[in-house]
Amino acid sequence: MSMKFDIQPASNPTSEKDRIAKLVDPGFGRVFTDHMAVVRYNQAKGGWYEAKIEARANFQLDPAGAVLHYAQEIFEGLKAYKRDDGGVNLFRPDANARRFRDSADRMAMAQLPEDVFIEAVEQVVRIDRAWMPGGEGSLYLRPFMIASETFLGVKPSSEYIFAVIASPVGSYFKGGPAPVSIWVSENYTRAAIGGTGAVKCGGNYAASLRAQAEAIQHGCDQVVFLDAVERRYIEELGGMNVFFVFDDGSLSTPPLGTILPGITRDSIITLARDAGKTVREEPYSLEQWRKDAASGRLKEAFACGTAAVISPIGKVRSVSGDFEISGGAAGPVAMGLRKQLVDIQYGRTNDPHNWIRKVF
Repeated sequence: MSMKFDIQPASNPTSEKDRIAKLVDPGFGRVFTDHMAVVRYNQAKGGWYEAKIEARANFQLDPAGAVLHYAQEIFEGLKAYKRDDGGVNLFRPDANARRFRDSADRMAMAQLPEDVFIEAVEQVVRIDRAWMPGGEGSLYLRPFMIASETFLGVKPSSEYIFAVIASPVGSYFKGGPAPVSIWVSENYTRAAIGGTGAVKCGGNYAASLRAQAEAIQHGCDQVVFLDAVERRYIEELGGMNVFFVFDDGSLSTPPLGTILPGITRDSIITLARDAGKTVREEPYSLEQWRKDAASGRLKEAFACGTAAVISPIGKVRSVSGDFEISGGAAGPVAMGLRKQLVDIQYGRTNDPHNWIRKVF
């Protein structure tokens, strides 16, 4: 299914002077571009209709809108990268579109055709291309969908709003990736088997905030969750997947099921295997992690996701004691994979898996 977007440019866009000022240090997710994509869904009208690119503005939602009461909501996160020749790349938007459909399916929401998702993202990048930061900055894109039916019964909504907004972001790390410290959450779990752990829905993130706050209280940057059944196995961070690197050159990462199938995670597995490394997707316990860090069998640990790409993990803190990984320094495997991935994203190297989609 393809939809033609009705393009209605903003009548009062940000002035060039104000835009340049905002792009000096945009931070993450605080500055927004002038436009958004919106597509509506109504079961009675036969599905998806009215695809528009319009000025970014508030939604009008009835106080009984389903999203406000039963949290039928999903989102994605991806970036547009400026190449040295001035063109713009998207990185694996088809994978985001597929995961968005999977999330919708699990949350009993209408499934947006993948080509409409990609078209909406591309149109926003095209109309707001002046907002693309240079250097290691990028344009962060946030496609999302909310249930908009006015109804207080507990059932899947029959109306939805899909939208894409964009936010210019600077480099996630000033002066290169510094190793992060993480707090092991032993009181809170992120997801159980059969739950929504593999889905990008707001509820998962809301449920992780208390644990993240606990991490910050303990002087840590991030939280890592254990499995909900045995409370032993490492699952993922508050918003990132995790990898372990061993002295024999192999890597391991927690298996899919209750964790988010990260696109960065999948890309790292592919690149590591391309380089001839063994990558295992298997459970890894906190106890084993501690033991391997002490013996030196574990050489590196790192987290990965769209925003930061790869963050080395230097220190792990928990109720049962703290430990460091390789003296708390960033390791060569994490940094090598990060460079390789970023070079593909910005079009500085070849793209053997056709992950890049050129917008222009």
